[in-house]
Amino acid sequence: EVMRQHKLGPNGAILTCLNLFATKFDQVMNILERRAFGSDEVGDKPSGDDKNDDETNTETQETDSASIDPPSPKSALDYILIDTPGQIEAFTWSASGTIVTSALATTFPTVLAFVVDTPRCAASVHTFMSNMLYACSMLYRAKLPMVIVLNKTDVVGCEFIKEWMDDYESFQEALDDASSSGNGHSEEMAGGSGYYSSLTRSLSLVLDEFYNHLHKVGVSAATGDGVEDFWEVVQKAAVDYEEGYLVDLQCRI
Repeated sequence: EVMRQHKLGPNGAILTCLNLFATKFDQVMNILERRAFGSDEVGDKPSGDDKNDDETNTETQETDSASIDPPSPKSALDYILIDTPGQIEAFTWSASGTIVTSALATTFPTVLAFVVDTPRCAASVHTFMSNMLYACSMLYRAKLPMVIVLNKTDVVGCEFIKEWMDDYESFQEALDDASSSGNGHSEEMAGGSGYYSSLTRSLSLVLDEFYNHLHKVGVSAATGDGVEDFWEVVQKAAVDYEEGYLVDLQCRI
């Protein structure tokens, strides 16, 4: 509809929708705050004159005689999970995306969750490196704690990725293995001695320090395995928010 009305392409329509959404995000924040801190829809009503008090008492008696329980207030939420637009550039590097992220981060302890396709990383060390560069750009832009969510562990285990992130030499060995196997790709694309491989090796050294500031956890969206571990890691990342982002925010204010 936005593409048709404004004569835009797919990317322009996504950015326009995000901009329109950002102009109404204060309403979203009001909803989130009510749900996060408990609903105040049910509670003590302000007292008025005696007539109003009598009417209130009458209504209460009628309710009791009918044996109708009053609606219970909604309990406060422990977590709020927000799925952002799938195109990382549209959300991370747009002004409206920054507005949404900042509004959340100044109100709630906010943590970024970057979902990685584990089987695709297992198929190519370069895919893994591309994912890490995306994660690095998001961390650099938002300055918020980040959790790397290694999804689809029901298909491929994620221990090899954790090892690559914890041990620089382990990733170099994986690059060497990719170079020797080839898998039908050119030497440069497979991880050989070409420019592509050289760049990947250099980036892995640069990102080695970056990995130290990341939380990582393996999950399976299909089976639910690892979800409890995910929430535990989010709790740890929330502590980083309190000690890092929040302190920086207070200094800026």
